[in-house]
Amino acid sequence: MPSRVLAAGTAVVLLLGGLGYAVADAYDVVPGVLTVRPEPTPPPPFPDPPGAQHPTTPPDDVLPVLDASAPLPDRDALAATLTPLLADPALGPSVGASVVDVRTGEPLLASDAATPREPASTVKLFTAAAALDRLGGRRTLTTTVVPGASDEEVVLVGSGDVLLGAGPGDPDAVRGRAGLADLAAATAAALAAQGRTSTAVRVDDSLFADDRMGPGWTRLDVDLGFVAPITSIAVDAGRTTDEPYAPRVADPALAAGAAFAEQLRAAGVTVVGDVTRGTAPPDAPVLAAVQSAPVTEIAGYLLRASDNTVAEAVARLVALDAGLPATFAGSARAVTETVAGLGVDVTGMTLTDGSGLSDGASVPAAALTDLLVVAAGGTHEHLRPVLTTLPVAGLSGTLLDRFSGDAAAGALGTARAKTGSLRGVTTLAGTVPSADGRLLAFAVLADDVPATEPARRAIDAVVAALAGCGCR
Repeated sequence: MPSRVLAAGTAVVLLLGGLGYAVADAYDVVPGVLTVRPEPTPPPPFPDPPGAQHPTTPPDDVLPVLDASAPLPDRDALAATLTPLLADPALGPSVGASVVDVRTGEPLLASDAATPREPASTVKLFTAAAALDRLGGRRTLTTTVVPGASDEEVVLVGSGDVLLGAGPGDPDAVRGRAGLADLAAATAAALAAQGRTSTAVRVDDSLFADDRMGPGWTRLDVDLGFVAPITSIAVDAGRTTDEPYAPRVADPALAAGAAFAEQLRAAGVTVVGDVTRGTAPPDAPVLAAVQSAPVTEIAGYLLRASDNTVAEAVARLVALDAGLPATFAGSARAVTETVAGLGVDVTGMTLTDGSGLSDGASVPAAALTDLLVVAAGGTHEHLRPVLTTLPVAGLSGTLLDRFSGDAAAGALGTARAKTGSLRGVTTLAGTVPSADGRLLAFAVLADDVPATEPARRAIDAVVAALAGCGCR
């Protein structure tokens, strides 16, 4: 991640000099045709800007209907096709790859697939699956306002929704489904019913533990917009503006409280004093509440947009549901144990967070394809969004600007995958139909790449070869 390899001064030189460099996995997010606003122009220093694309769910978010009688690729023929591509110097000396038939779970290629490697943001596949399994796809997150310890205050209580809107809620969006303007208007009405026209505002973000920065994160990661400190409440994942490179606020919970106080004032309530932290009294009655998008939509958003902050908040909710601490360690353990309980072989897998941004994670390529096969299986229908909401090659999410060259065009519009990029690490895991109509799960992890862009093109070529392979 950037904090491992770049001092702040170096980052400033690169930003000013217009030089490209491999960056944190948040850079996988790019602007494009699925954005709900006009496309922003990305500045040249970054191959993929953090937070630039906030796509809606594509209308065709379904898996293709494939012929169950389509022939499997021959293993030897498949190996003969892929082995030279996996040996591309652009991928470096440390490459693991796994290809599995989705319908049967039969391994078709295992190239050092059991060796754990740094996964980068493909970790989000595990986080999304664990959230869908433990929390349920229909669950929403309720942000509430309750009376405080005295009659002179109200408490804004975080429930894990870090995609609150600063203004009115948008019923068609994931970002901003729940709006603080709506919450403030309902609160103002409740206060007026009590004859109150003024209040102090406290924020209760005690749902999550106080370890807000993951292993290896620094303030530079926050300032460059890769991630926000993890709290149980935030407006738009802590972004300071709607720009793709927006720095994140240092304290998302208090920033959300300040935004709520501003909306209270707009609703005619006098806010007394500064917004501070406070704990909601036990069993306090709810004065007002707003609901997030369902977990299914949140999981799809974090996979398409590769949003590190959202992934970490979701992972902590998984930890709480599992009875574990809402910490980085607790969420990593909860996600691992949850996917293991689904039947995924987690041998050799070590997670350190829910996003893949932190130091110390390692995952075998085989564990990723195992998860994809489990998600496609008939016994875990609730996991289907792990597959159907993945970015589509060349069309959506973090794959919008991928698969553009001739060598990769064969997978354009058909491959769906989760990207991963850290300095020296390039990964991709997803599904693609073969030339014969067989749906294949794949994962390629390269964690010692010389440069990011050539490594991405090399992995895209591998996936395109899979797409074009009858391999009989």
